[in-house]
Amino acid sequence: MRRSYLIAAALGLGVAGWVLSGQLDGADSPRQPLSAAMETQTAAALPRVRVRAFSARETVNELVLFGRTEAERQVDIKAQTTGRVVAVGAAKGQTLRRGSVIVRLALDDRQARLEEARARFDHERIAFDAARRLSLKEFRSKVQLAEAKAKLEAAKAALARIQTDIAHTVIGAPFAGVLDNRPAEIGDYVAVGAVVARIVDLDPILVVGSVSERDVARIDVGAKAWARLVTGQRLEGRVRYVSRMGDDATRTFRVEVAVANPGAAVAEGLTAELRLPTARVRAHRVSPAVLTLSDQGVVGVKAVDAGGRVVFHPVRLIADGPEGAWLVGLPENVTLITVGHEFVRPGQRVRPEPDDGDAASPVRTVGEETS
Repeated sequence: MRRSYLIAAALGLGVAGWVLSGQLDGADSPRQPLSAAMETQTAAALPRVRVRAFSARETVNELVLFGRTEAERQVDIKAQTTGRVVAVGAAKGQTLRRGSVIVRLALDDRQARLEEARARFDHERIAFDAARRLSLKEFRSKVQLAEAKAKLEAAKAALARIQTDIAHTVIGAPFAGVLDNRPAEIGDYVAVGAVVARIVDLDPILVVGSVSERDVARIDVGAKAWARLVTGQRLEGRVRYVSRMGDDATRTFRVEVAVANPGAAVAEGLTAELRLPTARVRAHRVSPAVLTLSDQGVVGVKAVDAGGRVVFHPVRLIADGPEGAWLVGLPENVTLITVGHEFVRPGQRVRPEPDDGDAASPVRTVGEETS
């Protein structure tokens, strides 16, 4: 009985030893293919992002302001004499040349008074000539000659007054422009100082904005400037005026850009985005969609380094337009994440893939060797 137990135990130990020896002998052979498969599986599990390479280019650093269009000048034309309106020579909105008649007032008795003044002047002129001849022959005293001259000058002044008054009955445009308003109508009686019309000069048109005290020294009078109206129209002009007195409430300074406006095509009062060039810098032009915020609220972009890891770069926007946004603060050459940047964080390994869509700079695929 005891012998059978010993035989069974020896057989069990032999079988166990054979099984263990087989596992130990083959332990090194299957481990290598298993490790390679796991690494391949790990690489495939990395988050995929779209990337595009960008290079810095020289561009103009622009100061962007928001303002509005204004007329070069506008004047309320007031009556300089009294009278009833008997004719109007222009309608509201009409483009006028300098001197164009806007309103005519009734002459009333002015023509009769003009004839009377002329007759008085002729009489006093003849009387003065006679007094001067007599004075030369000493038949008139110098006092009498002075009185004759005074009467002549008074008659001359009276004639000039009535002539000026008649001239004021025709109210014309003081300069070329657009008749914006004409409250006077036929039959109205106007007094001295009453507004009969308003005329505005829209050529050139002014694009006016306010610049902060920090940036006012960067603007030069005579420099080129551009404006984009709310209608989408793009204008080009030059800086005409930069105020040297800041607004007490806002601490800003008025800037005027003059833009040629033939035919008054651009109206007054349109909202405008004003761009003033200040310096040339090297920057990257990208789509605004690549911009993101860090955890601290800093504006920047996310890029991929040579090792396939995400890097956050803070940036500063210097210009923005339909063609893209211009950024400074990036390396000369950088590979930005164009799709998927919101789902990865700095320091994380990613699987970059080339973005073949439209972009502002040529494409160069990088990082494929890391996948």
